Amino acid sequence: MSLLKSVLGAFFGVQSEQQRQHDFQHGKAWKFILLGIVMLSLFVLSIILLVRLVA
Repeated sequence: MSLLKSVLGAFFGVQSEQQRQHDFQHGKAWKFILLGIVMLSLFVLSIILLVRLVA
């Protein structure tokens, strides 16, 4: 859950400096990268679906 919170915070640009430092010291980079790619894919797919529903 902490990983998801960190990725979402960074994704929207509201992550604190303290949380960022904690992530760099205790997290594994591949987990952040993988979850970031998944979140970005879901975001893009939701935008595509929204546009198709409206158009």
